[in-house]
Amino acid sequence: MCHDLSFSANTVEFITDLLPDIEFDHQLDIDFSMTDHTLSMSHKKHLVLLSKENHIHLNTFEWGLIADFMNTPEALKKYRNDMANARAEKIFDKRSVWCRIRKQRCLVAVNGIYEHRKVAGFKNKIPYYIKLKSEQALLLPGFYNYSPNADPETGEMTGTFSIITRSANEIMSQIHNDGNNKNRMPLFVPAAKALQWLDESMTDESMQAFIDYCIDSTELTVYPVWMIRTTKERPDGKEKSEPFEYEYLPALGDDGPAQEKQSSLF
Repeated sequence: MCHDLSFSANTVEFITDLLPDIEFDHQLDIDFSMTDHTLSMSHKKHLVLLSKENHIHLNTFEWGLIADFMNTPEALKKYRNDMANARAEKIFDKRSVWCRIRKQRCLVAVNGIYEHRKVAGFKNKIPYYIKLKSEQALLLPGFYNYSPNADPETGEMTGTFSIITRSANEIMSQIHNDGNNKNRMPLFVPAAKALQWLDESMTDESMQAFIDYCIDSTELTVYPVWMIRTTKERPDGKEKSEPFEYEYLPALGDDGPAQEKQSSLF
């Protein structure tokens, strides 16, 4: 599943270049110095595009959708961490939350995502950074909902979102190769096509056709990076999303034991 994202002030510039008439619902209260890696469980705010009366708006919503039934602190604690991703296969299941809110569609703007690969001989999984080969920002399709409980201080309803995931393509299967939800990836869609997701007249049939799209592996750039879920600085001092060269790391698709002893960190 997808739990690690990356974005920057450049992502905003990409959006405004793509959509010069986009409306900002309010000032973007984001510290972009802290967004090279964000984790779903932190419920931080991200850049979200949604359509209102056939006009696209830019807002900042928290990652980790709060559904209407999550109206108590107990329910929020129990379910929210599982609401970062919406499985594409569940969208039209009438028993699912996603089916009920399928018209509340949004796009989450990111530079790229991180995913982890299990490699024999390494103590920890190896994080990879994934982005479009075109270097364009990604607009990840998802759903949004406002919290059923108002903020006690401001009285506002918190906007929240979930990202759609689907079965992985070839290269993402080689990276996301372990765990209960292995071989999955976000619904990667080129920006021009992604905007179709915000069409308020979209039918269930056109939604299904949209989520059936699978990006070709050749359209993605992928490479290993240093550990991202840590407060430690990289040994080379570079940013989290920059490539990192691991000694003895086998090529993608080769997850057999490494031939040499690994660093004690892994």
